[in-house]
Amino acid sequence: MNLRSLFIVTAVFISLLGNLASAQEMTGLEIMELVEENQRATSDSAFNRMQLSTCRFGIKESRITCAERPRIKSLESVGKNFGDDGKDTKSVTIVLEPAAERGVGMLSYAYDDTQRDNETWLYLSALGRVKRIASGNSDDDSEPASVFGSEFTTEDTDTGKLEEYEIRVLEETTEGGREVWKIELIPNAERARKSRYSKTINYVDKERFIVLRVEMFDQYDNEIKRLLASRVELVNGTWMARSLTMMNLVSNRLSNMAFLEIHTDIAVEDEFLTTRTLTDVAFRETELEKLRQQVD
Repeated sequence: MNLRSLFIVTAVFISLLGNLASAQEMTGLEIMELVEENQRATSDSAFNRMQLSTCRFGIKESRITCAERPRIKSLESVGKNFGDDGKDTKSVTIVLEPAAERGVGMLSYAYDDTQRDNETWLYLSALGRVKRIASGNSDDDSEPASVFGSEFTTEDTDTGKLEEYEIRVLEETTEGGREVWKIELIPNAERARKSRYSKTINYVDKERFIVLRVEMFDQYDNEIKRLLASRVELVNGTWMARSLTMMNLVSNRLSNMAFLEIHTDIAVEDEFLTTRTLTDVAFRETELEKLRQQVD
């Protein structure tokens, strides 16, 4: 090896060591900010088709399986980031099947600013009206709303407001054969008043900055729910999980959200991400067809 080659190899080695040291020195907040940046990238100008299945689960041959025939729903979801820094997200999700629930929809506005409460509206086609779901900032004991009757709740799908948590790296370990940071998030007093969780433990992939597992605890330090992410793929330059399974360890029920199709860089009109989409069937179907034509 000549002197020039030795110099290049040495420089690369030093650079790799520097990057490794930098990653090791990241705080829990910095890591979670990168995780959320990753999540926002997958929701910006996005059109997705999903399948949501829910069932009572059991353990068979050391595997988690449905102990009954799952209830399955087909969904379409549209999202777009907005705000001066692009850290806020608007999204709307519509049920396509089963036929009895077709047209049921949920509209969500997630704000990064801790001074602004996230907003969610649910349209129930059977009642023909929109119901605004409390963000949890009241003093009552109301539970977060279920997402289409699943084990996912509006709190589980919230993003932003990391400043409302004490965040620390507990250790470096492995999850599903991947090297991860094990990160604890404890809500501050204000956030705790809005949350049913006393803390969550997140297992963050050190290379892809995606959460592979979340453990959620009640006020008695009992794990009550668990989220497992799988089928992690690189989609338009961003890592994302195409399968999310939420396990309710109290009721022994689980829900799986499978992303069948993922499309980004879609032209989404701002007016589509309003309550009009929930109530105006003609408008919704016209605009959805425009979106479908962009991807089909």
